Amino acid sequence: MQYAMVSRAHALGFHDVEVIDGDLGASAAVGARVREDFERLLAKVALKEVGLVLSRELSRLIRTDKDFCRLLELCQVFDTLVGDDRTLYDVNTMDDQLVLGIKGTLSVVELKVLRMRLLEGAYHKAGRGELYRLLPPGYVLDGAKQPVKDPDLRVREAISLVYTKFRETWSMRQTLRWFLDNDVEVPTNKARGGKFKVVFQPPTHASVSEVLHNPFYAGAYVYGRRPECRTTLP
Repeated sequence: MQYAMVSRAHALGFHDVEVIDGDLGASAAVGARVREDFERLLAKVALKEVGLVLSRELSRLIRTDKDFCRLLELCQVFDTLVGDDRTLYDVNTMDDQLVLGIKGTLSVVELKVLRMRLLEGAYHKAGRGELYRLLPPGYVLDGAKQPVKDPDLRVREAISLVYTKFRETWSMRQTLRWFLDNDVEVPTNKARGGKFKVVFQPPTHASVSEVLHNPFYAGAYVYGRRPECRTTLP
């Protein structure tokens, strides 16, 4: 339905129509990667190369207050129209500015409400002990989405060896030294292609500490081990 907007642009008298779709599926949340095609759109508007910015739903184009203000400000300065599947807006007129402002505010509020509901659902799931963000090495989810021991024997034995050596020395440092002196690697979760995979690598103090202090290996479910606290600087 988005691509069908090309026909609407032709019907409105625009012959040179460019489809910008490189940001499909890209989050506009704070901290997400830069939406490169949206930035390219803003640049084209600033160069007076755009007569109409057309999207089936403007809320899918301007998903944050920041994006909304930047786009409308440029369109107003360079006389660029904004349109959806039903209406065209001239941001130089007060009425259209008001309508777009209301739509932009509602779309941002809607996203915040959806995010709040998703977080509440995650908290309730965590309260039931069913939320698994990232299982520690040695455990995987089965077909019923329940944690079970990893079928990879090497992974299980490596984790077990950490505890065995720690019980022999009762020292995290000595445990680490034994692994390094004997060139024994330990499994660690590493991000690969947007997903976490278990890889073997030489241990570090942090990786050994994570194994020994992880309550999951003791059969305990925990959530929120690293709480966040926001403070306002003076």
